[in-house]
Amino acid sequence: MRDKIVILGVFVADTSYRAERQPRMGETILGNSFVLGPGGKGSNQSVAAAMAGADVRFVTRVGRDAFAEIARQTWAKAGVNADVTEDAESYTGAAYIFIEESTGNNAIIIAPGAAGRISVEDVEARADAISSAAIFLTQLEQPMAAARRGLEIARAGGAVTILNPAPAVVLEADMLRLCDYVTPNESEAEGITGIAVRNIADAERAAGRLLEKGVGAAIITLGQNGVFYRDRERCVHVPAVAAGPVVETTGAGDAFNGAFAAELARGADPVAAVRFGCAGAGISVTRPGTAPSMPSRSEIEAFLASGRFD
Repeated sequence: MRDKIVILGVFVADTSYRAERQPRMGETILGNSFVLGPGGKGSNQSVAAAMAGADVRFVTRVGRDAFAEIARQTWAKAGVNADVTEDAESYTGAAYIFIEESTGNNAIIIAPGAAGRISVEDVEARADAISSAAIFLTQLEQPMAAARRGLEIARAGGAVTILNPAPAVVLEADMLRLCDYVTPNESEAEGITGIAVRNIADAERAAGRLLEKGVGAAIITLGQNGVFYRDRERCVHVPAVAAGPVVETTGAGDAFNGAFAAELARGADPVAAVRFGCAGAGISVTRPGTAPSMPSRSEIEAFLASGRFD
C-alpha cells in the first residue's frame, strides 16, 4: 500500500521584518522586530506534512553555507527525509518577508539561489521514489521544467499529483492535465483562469474553469474566507477557523497544503482532507514564523474534534 509523500520544492531562509507599514522607495523606516527562520514553500509543506503524520521525502538543492544548516536542522526536527543536492556553485535561498503589524498580512520577495537550479535531471534521478509514492506535491518556486517532469513521472507511476501553483504564473492546459489537485489562492486562480476571485461565487466559477482545463479537482484557498473545493461531482466551501488570535498568516497556505497531502495519503476523502488542511492552517496562523508554526497531527485532530468546524 502506498503511503509516502514526495515533495519537490525550495528551501529558503526567511528573514521576517515586522513594521507598521512597508517603506516607500528611497525611504528607511524603523521596524518593530526581526526573525531569521526556515522557509520556502516546498520545505514548509514538507514540514507541515511530516508534522501531520506523513512519511515525507523532500527533494531540493541548497548551497554549502549557514542557511543550509538551518534547513537540515529544520527537516531533522520535523522528521522529513531530506533528499538534497549540495550546490557549491550557488547559495541557499533567502526570502524577504514584510509583516504588517496590525493585521499579520505579508508581502514576500524570494531569491531561490541553489534551488533555482533544480533541474529535470535532478527529478529524473528520483523517478523511482516519485513514481512509487502515494502523493507527489510540487509548487512553482523551482524551475517550471522540473515541476512538469515531476508531475509527468508521478502521473505515469500512478501517484496522486498535487500542484500548488505559487508564485502565480500562466500555466498551459497540458500541465494542468497532469494534476489531480490544483491548490491556488485567489490571485493565482485569477492568473490561471482569468477570473477575478473576490467571493465564493467567483471561486466556484474559477474552479469550474480549472476543471475545464483538465485538472481533477480545484481547491482555491481564500485566506480568511476559507477554502473552496470543486470536483466533477461536488462543490464544497470549508470556512476558515483560527484556533486563537491571528499572529501571522505567512505559513497558512503551506500548512494547508502539507496537512491536506498528509491526510489524503492516509486514504481520506478529499473533502475530509480539505477540512484537515484548514484545521492545520487555522492553528498555524496563531503562531509566528512559517515552518515553526506547523502543528502536529494530534493538535489538528483535537482542533477538529472541538466542533468549531461543524
